[in-house]
Amino acid sequence: MFDQFDALLLARFQFAFTVSFHFIFPSFSIGLASYLAVLEGLWLWTGREVYLNLFKYWLKIFALAFAMGVVSGIVMSYQFGTNWAVFSDKAGPVIGPLMAYEVMTAFFLEAGFLGIMLFGMGRVGHKLHFAATLAVAVGTFISAFWILSANSWMQTPVGYAINEAGQFVPEDWWAIIFNPSFPYRLVHTVFAAYLTTTLVVGGVGAWHLLRERTNKGARVMFSMAMGMVAVVAPLQILAGDMHGLNTLEHQPAKVMAMEGHFQSHPEGAPLILFGLPDQEAGTVRHAIEIPKASSLILKHDLNAPLNGLDTIDRADWPYVPVVFWSFRIMVGLGFAMLGLAALSLFARWRGRLYDWRLLHRLALAMGPSGFVAVIAGWVTTEVGRQPFTVYGLLRTAVSASPLEAPAVAASLLTFIVVYFIVFGAGTGYILKLMGKPPHPGETGPEAGRDPIRTAGITPAPAVSPARTLGAKA
Repeated sequence: MFDQFDALLLARFQFAFTVSFHFIFPSFSIGLASYLAVLEGLWLWTGREVYLNLFKYWLKIFALAFAMGVVSGIVMSYQFGTNWAVFSDKAGPVIGPLMAYEVMTAFFLEAGFLGIMLFGMGRVGHKLHFAATLAVAVGTFISAFWILSANSWMQTPVGYAINEAGQFVPEDWWAIIFNPSFPYRLVHTVFAAYLTTTLVVGGVGAWHLLRERTNKGARVMFSMAMGMVAVVAPLQILAGDMHGLNTLEHQPAKVMAMEGHFQSHPEGAPLILFGLPDQEAGTVRHAIEIPKASSLILKHDLNAPLNGLDTIDRADWPYVPVVFWSFRIMVGLGFAMLGLAALSLFARWRGRLYDWRLLHRLALAMGPSGFVAVIAGWVTTEVGRQPFTVYGLLRTAVSASPLEAPAVAASLLTFIVVYFIVFGAGTGYILKLMGKPPHPGETGPEAGRDPIRTAGITPAPAVSPARTLGAKA
């Protein structure tokens, strides 16, 4: 029944599906780990119980999100061997070590201290527990560092040579790790993770303020979240602009697709706000434009010329409609976050941060927007890189494993069913935890649970004297 489908398209859709699920959880846990470190640090510094209660409240949610991120990441990595064997063979000498560094540094660091963070409060000293929380937070950042370095090398490959077998082999590891797009992508993605977490925390705080305006925990988390949005949202827009300029330099076709520039503009390019890109006709139908604004943004000159996709071989075009719209979703949500930040600053100035119900409703509505924005940004990045897996060097069409469509379709359907059941249940439980208001005396994941004794610690039962070796018959 799947013979009419293309195996390559199914493999691409399977990877997109699994990585989208996976990306949701690290984008939340990276920011939440840092938030937990801040909460515990504030508790140790000020002694205020509200910070400890919030730490324990969010620690349970972090444990679930972290676990689902690990599981979904393991599943995703197996597809390099099952569905993308040619890519693994060609790019493995570069990508493989970068992934291994992530495991040996970030994953080992997180795994080593996660148990203390989750279950050690009350069993180790406060300073040691805080050090464990910091170690987990640093570990999540290091994980992002290596994963984004590998992805960025695929976008802007440098520091390599090609051997007799046609494999990319490293020549300069410093150039590979710190490739031209990596610093911009790292900053942009980490800011996105912080915004995603901040908006969730702000949405949860807003939800409980709408129900009980005097809840101290809800007031503190909402105030912290709105303060973080006010700081990070404008920084993210600035980082995104710098990342866009870097992309224009190294991946011009991606920016052309983002802007909808099928034709070149020798005397200033318009900024197309909305429209319907037509890939076949090579035009954006019903376009709403601001004349020369794209040249102003990208070149800082109204009359600066900008090349279009008509200067590139059509076989090397990305699929413009997807890139065009995913980019607008990401940017639109970014400016919506900036608007929420401005409203929160106004409310704080007027002393109405905790009783302005319109602000609370808007914050609640914006709660999931960070997840949508990071997925839209990932789609822009990855679809904009097409038709290559290693930009300009290795095509996606030749990177896939020699599989038949029914085999790929069967695994894809299995992933869809299992993911929606397993991760749907996990997400539902997280939402259930978020639906409960924070309160004094909050319990963490370890509450009411004693350590499980191992066989070597469990006291042996009393031995009857009649059963000893020296006993008389």
